[in-house]
Amino acid sequence: MNDKLRKLNDSVWIGLGIGLFIPAILCGIAWYIIHHVASLSKADLLYIGGIAVNAYVMQYFFKYNKLNIGRGILAATFLCAFIFFGYKVF
Repeated sequence: MNDKLRKLNDSVWIGLGIGLFIPAILCGIAWYIIHHVASLSKADLLYIGGIAVNAYVMQYFFKYNKLNIGRGILAATFLCAFIFFGYKVF
C-alpha cells in the first residue's frame, strides 16, 4: 500500500476526489440501512459516521506527508458536513 501511496501525486484535487468518494459509498450504505431497517428509520446520524471516516483517511495521508491530498479530504469533509446540515435544516 505504501508503494501506491508514494506514486500518488500530492494534489488537492485527488484528495477532494477521495474525500467525496468514500462518504458517497458509506452514506449510500447508510441510506440503504435507514430505508430498509424499520428500527433505524430515524437514525439520520448514520450519515455523520460516513463523513467521519474522512478524518481517519485524512490523518493517514498527513502521516505520509501527502499534505495537499489531506487538505483536499478536509475540504470534502466540510462540504459533506454542510450538505448534511442543509439536509437536516431544510
